[in-house]
Amino acid sequence: MKRAIIIGATSGLGREVARALASQGVVVGIAGRRAERLEELQQEFGQERVHIATMDVTTEKAIAQLDDLIAKVGDPDLLLYASGIGKQNPNLDAAIELNTVATNSVGMVRLVVHFLNYVKGAASYNAKHKAHIAVISSVAGTKGMGSAPAYSATKSMQSTYLSALAQYVRMYDIPALFSDIRPGFVATEILNPEKHYPMLMTTAQATRHILQGLKRKRRVIIFDWRFRLIVFFWRLIPRCLWERLTFVKN
Repeated sequence: MKRAIIIGATSGLGREVARALASQGVVVGIAGRRAERLEELQQEFGQERVHIATMDVTTEKAIAQLDDLIAKVGDPDLLLYASGIGKQNPNLDAAIELNTVATNSVGMVRLVVHFLNYVKGAASYNAKHKAHIAVISSVAGTKGMGSAPAYSATKSMQSTYLSALAQYVRMYDIPALFSDIRPGFVATEILNPEKHYPMLMTTAQATRHILQGLKRKRRVIIFDWRFRLIVFFWRLIPRCLWERLTFVKN
């Protein structure tokens, strides 16, 4: 990997993956809403290594901003969509639900589709050098979670959408491949610091799993083995039983 673009690099896993890649000598384009956070990474690694673009994925302007970033970085080997928000919403605040959908689903579709259409006409991509598109979804997309309806639904949508695109590129012989990154609980700003989360990982631990999975070009990246086991059994729970498990609050 020589070039990568990470959308959602101002915090959390997107930021840590960007820092890890830049430290390995990868030319990285980073995007996010908080310009000062982007500038911190650029100052850390230098303007030749890190290129920045202030971007709000919920707006149409994000497409042009992605194009500008590609022009600075060059055709990326990896496009990582790490933008995401999620909140427990016990009061079912409509604004929270809609904002979650706009960021996690609409923003992802807007930018992933635009980049995939770009790949179709770019001479640098071919059967031997495919564009790698990755999205950070979540194991929360396995089942609908009553404490966070929009979050779990959008994460499920992301996984299903990537599955459809993986079939699409084969149907039309497009040089692209996909990774669906499904972390469990990671100590990022998205979690409530007042709550206890089982099998909580640090961002450093999660980043190592992500980079290992991306290097191997794994289609689905679930980490670690404990969450892979949990997801396996989670899927076996019948819908009629799952919808009655009202004690599930995390």
